[in-house]
Amino acid sequence: MEVLSAQASLSLSREGKMFDTLGLICMIWWCMTLFHPLHADLQCMEPETQESPITSMTWNWGRMELSWESSKNFPHYICTMTSGDERRRMPVENRKCRFSIEDSLPLHRGINFTIGVPDMNILKHCQFIPEGMKGSAIENFSCVIYNVSLMNCTWQPGRNAPEDTQYFLYWKNSSDENKTECELYIKGENGMHIGCRFQNVMIKDETAYFLVNGSSKDSQIQFYDDYIKLYTIERFTAPLNVSVNCTSDLEDCIITWQKPLTSYWKSEHCFEYEINIRKKDELEKDKKDPPVTVDKYTYEFKNYNVKKQYVLKIRARGRSVCSVNRSWGEWSEPIEFGQEKDYFIVVLLLLIVLGTILVTLLLFFLCKRYCSFKRIFPPIPQPRDKFNISHNENIQVCFLIYLVKFAFIYFFAYLLPTMFQQATPFSIKL
Repeated sequence: MEVLSAQASLSLSREGKMFDTLGLICMIWWCMTLFHPLHADLQCMEPETQESPITSMTWNWGRMELSWESSKNFPHYICTMTSGDERRRMPVENRKCRFSIEDSLPLHRGINFTIGVPDMNILKHCQFIPEGMKGSAIENFSCVIYNVSLMNCTWQPGRNAPEDTQYFLYWKNSSDENKTECELYIKGENGMHIGCRFQNVMIKDETAYFLVNGSSKDSQIQFYDDYIKLYTIERFTAPLNVSVNCTSDLEDCIITWQKPLTSYWKSEHCFEYEINIRKKDELEKDKKDPPVTVDKYTYEFKNYNVKKQYVLKIRARGRSVCSVNRSWGEWSEPIEFGQEKDYFIVVLLLLIVLGTILVTLLLFFLCKRYCSFKRIFPPIPQPRDKFNISHNENIQVCFLIYLVKFAFIYFFAYLLPTMFQQATPFSIKL
């Protein structure tokens, strides 16, 4: 039994080691698949006339640095990066040229690197061609910074990407920093990453580098990269402390506000504002007056009517004189100002009218019950009523008519004008 137990333990130990080895192999394969584009080689072309002394050109993705070896010790080199019609030239130091984020070009479209020696007709051309299945890289990549320090990036899967493809986003602010992976991915229906949320984003530099690569068991996935000026994707908050001060004698309103919150300090002259004012009973689509654009922090509304009520909204965007986003930001909360209908007075008037009618009816029934109409109004000889209406009923009806007329004349001639004179001419609501 002890021998069998020992053999079983040995077998389990071997199986465990085998599973550990397989797990390690799978992990290494996954990492190689995930970061394979980062180690892609350059395809260099040799000149037909003679062999170039410049060899071993290498691109360091993390440091944005191109390096090479040379069989001759040249004092000066020229280093350029070309993509389509765009061209960048960088200084060389110790047979290395480093491209800053502000000056670099996206690599996923293919890049041509050229190293040359001035005045010696020596050139070395190398082309960076992305590897992987065509159409597997992400599409429609975009980012937006909102609420001062939050950033959302979204994209769509590649048209030809396999179903098991998974994408991963990295970004960094400067060439010296390591790339940071997304911590909170936005997932699609099948669990595929289609976006990312970042918190506590600080615009340290004007430009940031974004890289999205992917992995699949079926094929190699092409990467996507881009350089984005962060200030161009910042969506401004609404202007702060919006207030309205109206005067009845001058019939105008002074509107004041403060600049919106931003991720980093910006001068006050870097913003312009759009002011939208409409009548409260007017629909937005029926508004006749176009919005007003100003570059100050105050605005005088001269078309103010004390008998109307208005709704105010303000939003901000950057001016071309500064490095700020030129797109309009968020609207401020609607602010109502002007005369507001006093429903208390309307209700009070209705109650007075109803009360007058009720008192009139009450007096009529009291007189009918306890008073003699013949003593108050002696009967006058009348011809015989063909319609069989009694004389007493005629007298009562006439009394009621005269009484109601007197009540309404008193109300509309004296009470109603007095109430309107005492009412406030207009009110302001913020």
